[in-house]
Amino acid sequence: MRNDYFVKQMRAQQRWRLEDSVNLLPSENVTSPQVRALLSSDFGHRYTLPIDAEYAGEYLENGYRGTRITTDVEREAEKAACEVFGARHGCVQPLSGHIAAMITIASTTRRGDAVYSIHASDGGYDGYGQDYIPDLLGLRARHLPFDAERYTVDSRAASMEIRRRKPELVILGASFIPFPYDMKPLREACDDAGSTIVYDGSHVLGLIAGGEFQRPLKEGAAILYGSTHKSFFGPQGGLIVTDEKDANEAVRKNLVWRLVDNAHWNRVAALGQTLLEMHKFGSRYAKQVVRNSKRLGKELKERGFPVMFEELGFSESHQLLIDPKGIREKYGMSVNDFSVLLERSNLMVDSVARLGTAEITRMGVKEKDLPELADLFMAASEGRNVSKRVKSFRERFDMDYILP
Repeated sequence: MRNDYFVKQMRAQQRWRLEDSVNLLPSENVTSPQVRALLSSDFGHRYTLPIDAEYAGEYLENGYRGTRITTDVEREAEKAACEVFGARHGCVQPLSGHIAAMITIASTTRRGDAVYSIHASDGGYDGYGQDYIPDLLGLRARHLPFDAERYTVDSRAASMEIRRRKPELVILGASFIPFPYDMKPLREACDDAGSTIVYDGSHVLGLIAGGEFQRPLKEGAAILYGSTHKSFFGPQGGLIVTDEKDANEAVRKNLVWRLVDNAHWNRVAALGQTLLEMHKFGSRYAKQVVRNSKRLGKELKERGFPVMFEELGFSESHQLLIDPKGIREKYGMSVNDFSVLLERSNLMVDSVARLGTAEITRMGVKEKDLPELADLFMAASEGRNVSKRVKSFRERFDMDYILP
């Protein structure tokens, strides 16, 4: 293997995904040039113990020297997280949304406790199934009643279940999340049952930060956590915010040498920069994401594509859901095969029946551009290779990913 193999692959990746393609994956986004610079900065070379650690029974402000700036960056990033999410306490150490989930769950439960979440068959996160995080932490996984017609938690039935079963923890949030949850009755049921309610905002964190979708902490969640690279346009990683002092202290207890060691300080600095950007134009971005979802759903539906929930306005988030049965009936293939077909035209969609509008919004696409994108989508779905037209469409938008 040549010693420039990875550099060449990086350049090829840059051309393919940032110049030639249009990304409709709901789990991905792109960062600004400033964020990318921080990710490749000297912060990525350095190592430090987290703030206020203890080593061999001795209190250490920090276990390494040369960390004055790193420590300040972490504290400022946490302040920025609190400002963006309107929270009293923030934690930017989780390396991913999954790790943020593990920290949150470990901080709000004990072995043997029952944890309710949305079932994977209803679009919930697979990691909350019995064989995954609950198994690792010795918990009993249960599932919230779900309203498939409105694609959200059945708040009435779930409230009754919570009062009857009295679980220690209730998790809202999902991998498939086009619509918000009615949290008030769930919060009241949790209060009656002595349960804690937390919110996994991994997919919709950027919308929440921009004041759209819903406001989990204001609506009753003890903790909001999630990934920072989906609708939130930051580096890959996670964060946790809360208004509650006790919750924050429990989270802090589960960081150093339990679920976190090196927090990857280039990521922390990059996340801090993203939070500043979100504070500046997150509201405009989030509103445009939702407008783009609704308009793209409308354009695709008018062209005969099996996008779901027209009667509900298609979406209130960055996600559109595809009917897998409709794909098989219309195109004679699975959703996975359909995604492979579209990739030939450099249109990126996932293989589990979702479309996302976060990245196209980040690159400057507005409602007026979506009829053309829908035409390209439909041409590719019919087996025509429209990669040159996709590249031409892509070239019209700002490569720096800064909203006007």
